[in-house]
Amino acid sequence: MDRPVLVYTTYPSLVEASLAGRHLVEKGLAACVNILPGMRSIYRWQGKIEQADEVVMIVKTRDAQKEAVAAEVKRGHAYDTPAILFLSGDGGDAEYINWIVSESNGQGISIGT
Repeated sequence: MDRPVLVYTTYPSLVEASLAGRHLVEKGLAACVNILPGMRSIYRWQGKIEQADEVVMIVKTRDAQKEAVAAEVKRGHAYDTPAILFLSGDGGDAEYINWIVSESNGQGISIGT
């Protein structure tokens, strides 16, 4: 069975993260997306210490879809180098894992707003 994977990424705004997350679920690349607003990031970029308010997005998908998720995140992202980390989903509730795997099958559906 395909394993679940969490894809961690960040966005500059709640609106951008919401649009990207909905797109991933609609395309069948993710079973679920969690969006956590209100994060403050402090980081080094191009030799300077920067800080910014950001939004965390955690994408619940399966191993076979993680590269497609990364490509979709990069395609519409405002950042030159968006944060994209794959976190292995080892262990967990079998029913929940099966749901993630079955819902992130790449078979997108058309839904209303």
